[in-house]
Amino acid sequence: MEPDATMTTTDLYYDPYDRDIDADPYPIYRRLRDEAPLYYNEQYDFYAVSRFDDVQRRLVDRESCSSARGSVLEFIKADIEMPPGVVIFEDPPQHTVHRSLLSRVFTPKKMHALEPKLRQFCARALDPLAGAERIDFVADLGAQLPMRTIGMLLGVPETAQEEARDRANAALRTDPGKPMDVAGRDMGESDFFADYIEWRATHPSDDLMTELLFAEFEDETGTSRRLTRDEVLIYVSVVSGAGNETTNRLIGWMGKVLAEHPEQRRALVEDRSLVPNAIEELLRFEPPTPHVARYVTTDIELYGETVPAGSALVCLSGSANRDDRRFPDPDRFDVHRDIGQHLTFGYGIHHCLGAALARLEGRVALDEVLTRFPDWDVDWENARRAPTSTVRGWESLPVFVRSEEKGDSWSRRGTG
Repeated sequence: MEPDATMTTTDLYYDPYDRDIDADPYPIYRRLRDEAPLYYNEQYDFYAVSRFDDVQRRLVDRESCSSARGSVLEFIKADIEMPPGVVIFEDPPQHTVHRSLLSRVFTPKKMHALEPKLRQFCARALDPLAGAERIDFVADLGAQLPMRTIGMLLGVPETAQEEARDRANAALRTDPGKPMDVAGRDMGESDFFADYIEWRATHPSDDLMTELLFAEFEDETGTSRRLTRDEVLIYVSVVSGAGNETTNRLIGWMGKVLAEHPEQRRALVEDRSLVPNAIEELLRFEPPTPHVARYVTTDIELYGETVPAGSALVCLSGSANRDDRRFPDPDRFDVHRDIGQHLTFGYGIHHCLGAALARLEGRVALDEVLTRFPDWDVDWENARRAPTSTVRGWESLPVFVRSEEKGDSWSRRGTG
């Protein structure tokens, strides 16, 4: 029999900005699922759902849950007008048109063809570290592989890729314990890529910018046309931001989780066919994006309570991925797990367009790391979490490593 599902309890508090909760949110997630599957936070005025079925249902509820005011709580509360082309912040029919343009580029077949190049990027990042006693999963790989990959896809020269990455990352930074400051932010003000777009207009190439500039499509009004420069700019800015930060965090979690589960890591070293499923389990176990939000357009009845129209509803996908109603022994990391469906990439029409690319980058990164550094332990004294409220992960994750040649000479330090 289900526990009494009340909307709040006297000693149960969930706050997406609380750094202590963010360090390990899973005990709170469990209590939310068991004690308050519909939760209300009075301080920040939002509702939250935490069970797998509830999160999945809300993500496809186009009648009551809108993305037009954003998928981030701070944007929904600020009621900022979104320019066309921010596909994650749109509803149909705009979303249908704009997503279809990007989907031409992010097909699984096209992503799979990138694998040789991604392995080159990994080799470029990791080979200079041969013989090192310490590497940083974030600085040495997580900050490099997504940047090079997205830069290649967009057609941004390498000389500008670091600036593009740093601009995207800075936009997500927050003061510890506080919401992102979005007051007065213009979602369309980023002009960093404008010069590159103008160049591509007269010097077409095999990249995303060129494809967007010359794509013919029918917009939501039925007009056949090409995208304007401003629309291309928005698309490119969105892809750059989404592609850099989340995959960076995935690679950071890779370092931490596999350090804490050495028997799982050894299984991967011995059998590389397990690597793709290990990435799925990692995405389930420690999702870089642990929650998304929706604006409630009509009243929703849940657990005998009403989520009124005009509310912000946070869908805790990180909690849903650990719901024992869906996953047996969900707090156990298991690279052999038959996962089925997790919600890290969302669900329904807003399922992450870059999911195939993120999976590929994760798989290649893990495989290349295991080849060079099959054993490691986290340097906890110098590990730092990222100060963001929208993604969860590591700003720095240095580890002590040993290669096959070093044998027992390696010294483990730090216990976490």
